[in-house]
Amino acid sequence: MENIYCNEHGIPKGEEEAFRFFLKSAEGGNIAGQDNLGHFYRNGIGTAIDEEKAFMWYLKSAEGGNSNGQNSLGYCYGNGIGTTKDEEKAFQWYLKSAEGENSSGQYNLANCYRYGNGTTKDEVKAFQWYLKSAEGNNRNGQNHLGEFYYFGIGTTKDEEKAFQWYLKSAEGGNNNGQSNLGYCYENGKGTTKDEKKAFQWYLKSAEGGNITGQYNLGRRYQHGIGTTKDEEKAFQWYLKSAEGGNIDGQSSLGRCYENGIGTTKDEKKAFQWYLKSAEGGNNDGQFILGTYYLEGIGTAKDEEKAFQWIIKSAEGGNEFGKKLIEMAYRDEFEISTIKKNQNKSNQNANRKDSSLAPSKSPIKNLNSIEDLNIENHNCCICWQKNGCIEICKKNFQDFGRCYNCGNFNIRKNTCKDCKSLELEYILYFSIDNGNIVNAIIQMTELDENAKEWEIWRWIDYSTLQDIKYLDKGAFGTVWKAEWKDMPEELFEI
Repeated sequence: MENIYCNEHGIPKGEEEAFRFFLKSAEGGNIAGQDNLGHFYRNGIGTAIDEEKAFMWYLKSAEGGNSNGQNSLGYCYGNGIGTTKDEEKAFQWYLKSAEGENSSGQYNLANCYRYGNGTTKDEVKAFQWYLKSAEGNNRNGQNHLGEFYYFGIGTTKDEEKAFQWYLKSAEGGNNNGQSNLGYCYENGKGTTKDEKKAFQWYLKSAEGGNITGQYNLGRRYQHGIGTTKDEEKAFQWYLKSAEGGNIDGQSSLGRCYENGIGTTKDEKKAFQWYLKSAEGGNNDGQFILGTYYLEGIGTAKDEEKAFQWIIKSAEGGNEFGKKLIEMAYRDEFEISTIKKNQNKSNQNANRKDSSLAPSKSPIKNLNSIEDLNIENHNCCICWQKNGCIEICKKNFQDFGRCYNCGNFNIRKNTCKDCKSLELEYILYFSIDNGNIVNAIIQMTELDENAKEWEIWRWIDYSTLQDIKYLDKGAFGTVWKAEWKDMPEELFEI
């Protein structure tokens, strides 16, 4: 606003003088001056913040037919600024502003139709108003129009058009558009894949304060994608993103503290950021938080909380969470007591919270499957909302049974059809290298096509002599030894 005053009079003026200028203009009936005066009162420019006076001057400007004032008045009604919140009135004033060809009013009207604020939700109308707004060079409208084309909301999906509108928004300085443009270049959406351009646009977005752009920039610095690898910069951008509330950034920051990536290793800080990420709904953060509670990493060990967070992660689609829940019900993972994870809305129901101890046989748990039929709760087998379908009961009886041989596929009886899955469980969850080696041994022994020399076996120390340490290798330590009595079958290899 100060710049407007300076340009009109040719000499620089301070905020207080600018305020006095617009006050006179507004009191003289100038509808543009009334809208500007409303901005000064709302933001405390050259005067104390006074939202009621801001609303009053916006109202005068809007009633006088100023499309900017109408848009500003709609914003006040929509957010309860200087007046009682009223989404229907907000919609009406946005509509007037939009019909007056105001691109900001058109953008806000599109938002009303998109989310059903003050009117019936209508994605086709939302698309039409985003289009008008975008054609009027509104940068937010251009970015949202890009989203509608990208996802096919209210229109036919068209990634090339999405890219073009993201580009216009980004070039106009919109940090959301810059972040989305970076995504297009990263994944080849609507354009040729270009990692360097992706990095450049994520950088612009991040520097503009966009928390999604900051997260993606951190990711690219961490892995050296489109730029030189720099873990310290990765950490710094994850930190900015996390502090801004981005749940992916919070989860990645937790991983940095967990593994000492670009910073000093700190399990307590890792726990704190995983907690924030988990509470925000990030299913990776929820899963890792569950494992932290399970192992007592950075916090006190708490199996009940562990199971609750792992269930949340699984319900959110986390594959590792689903597998760990499956393992728990198959008694392959040491959780002493499994608590039902009921929602708060069900805590007042006429049923006491009960525990479900994992059984040696999945069939013994069949009676408890009915307890999982809780409103808004995912079945631990089919992962569908609102209870188990009939087929789940059969699946629950056969939980872990191999379809090839009929044996239950528990770790001690690994099946040919499932061995890679079992190995994946162990490789991900085990901190015991012996378990990993055991899994590899089982896998090679069950491979019918494996040659003799490809099968792994344990060799007892008692069969060796002159055992000497050599060096540390990629997978562990390297030792040298001689056979006391070399097995005859080795001569056949």
